[in-house]
Amino acid sequence: MSRRSGGFVVLEGIEGAGKSTQLERLGRRLAATGTEIVRTREPGGTEAGEQIRGLLLDPGFGDVAPETELLMIFAARAEHLHQVIRPALQRGAWVLSDRFTDASFAYQGAGRGLAMERIEALETWLQGDLRPDLVLVFDVPVEVGLGRALARGKRDRIESEDIAFFERAREAYRTRARCDPERYRLIDGTPDPETVEAAVARAWSDWLENRAG
Repeated sequence: MSRRSGGFVVLEGIEGAGKSTQLERLGRRLAATGTEIVRTREPGGTEAGEQIRGLLLDPGFGDVAPETELLMIFAARAEHLHQVIRPALQRGAWVLSDRFTDASFAYQGAGRGLAMERIEALETWLQGDLRPDLVLVFDVPVEVGLGRALARGKRDRIESEDIAFFERAREAYRTRARCDPERYRLIDGTPDPETVEAAVARAWSDWLENRAG
């Protein structure tokens, strides 16, 4: 897929890591350059995707099989790619997504115990060679992240998982970031939003410099 400009940037992390806040701040920074910015999220980003999201996060949805959960997320992702991500990249926009396929490896792979090879097969089938240009992984201790999530109000279905689930997901994110330092930047999400924003700005500048070089 050819692109004129822009890029695909994903912000990842466990619950309460601060990625949604930083997505908005990064979006404002990029919008100031006059480039088209598309802010989106997973699961979600389309009408069908948002309906799937609502079901997956509903505490009343119940204890479905991990395979069911994974396939529902990839169904939402298919619509997201078809309706939002690919068209925006083709236009030369910057796409900023709150989560993408790394979340499937962290949550359904490490968290639920599904084979990574099966997730990789779905990734390849659905995305082809499309991968995010940059993944910002916001890392916080599980207790910190869940504390922040709980402070927002009633917990959703995923936030109700036990600490061990999120420890596995967190370590999966950290491992993926370490294994591909060209595309990933691991950012400490523990400090206040302004400090984290400054770290994002440094990571962004470093990535742009490497991209240009």
